[in-house]
Amino acid sequence: MWIAYKTIVVKEILRFTRIWVQTIFPPIITTSLYLLIFGGLMGERIGDMQGVDYLHFIIPGIILMTVIQNSYANTVSSFFLAKFNNSIEELLISPVSYWVILLGYISGGIVRGFVVGLGVFIAVSFFVELQIYNIWIVLMTFLLTAILFSLAGFINAVFAKSFDDISIVPTFILMPMTYLGGMFYSVEILPEFWQTLSKFNPIYYMVDSFRMGFLGSSTTDLLVSMLVLTTMIMVLAIVAFYLLKKGVNIKT
Repeated sequence: MWIAYKTIVVKEILRFTRIWVQTIFPPIITTSLYLLIFGGLMGERIGDMQGVDYLHFIIPGIILMTVIQNSYANTVSSFFLAKFNNSIEELLISPVSYWVILLGYISGGIVRGFVVGLGVFIAVSFFVELQIYNIWIVLMTFLLTAILFSLAGFINAVFAKSFDDISIVPTFILMPMTYLGGMFYSVEILPEFWQTLSKFNPIYYMVDSFRMGFLGSSTTDLLVSMLVLTTMIMVLAIVAFYLLKKGVNIKT
């Protein structure tokens, strides 16, 4: 089982590193533009937020956004291509546990999220002096976020029947949730109704705890954020395992 798991993970890593110009380099460029436009040009006019200057305030959210997008994209594209090429059937008929297959694909998404997130962090450090308040909170939030969206990407890939289907969720669900999760603002400045509504957005808890790890300030309890993320991971893991075991849109 370990050999099977390692093989899947190595295959996933090689898949996105071979095309690093498309998978790793673009997020770094995009992040630099975000910092230039929102942090450099608009930051001075906006002022401080949660007791820190605006540029430092948005950096954790921008880094986490790249982790979310790349963890999700790696899993959804890889598993859908395996379905499209019918190569997933080789895994399904092999004596490999469904949990091993699922963990292999999820681990690939985690690795890509980590590589891109680290690359963005290094790129940002050239523009801004970064200080991490608590490295363990940063790493824990990153890990939970990468696992959660790798699972979400896997579920999307299971239901997808065409290449268009794997872009619907990121465009119409994932992107709005990301921008409305407090990435570029503090939910404390919102009216009470929108503050309450924001608490139903899981990305809000990810960004808030990630910002806590970087800056030491947050708008919600860290334990609550960890509990929300852990609960969602458990639910999505059960759903993903069930879909894989039943062969939904996989077995013919």
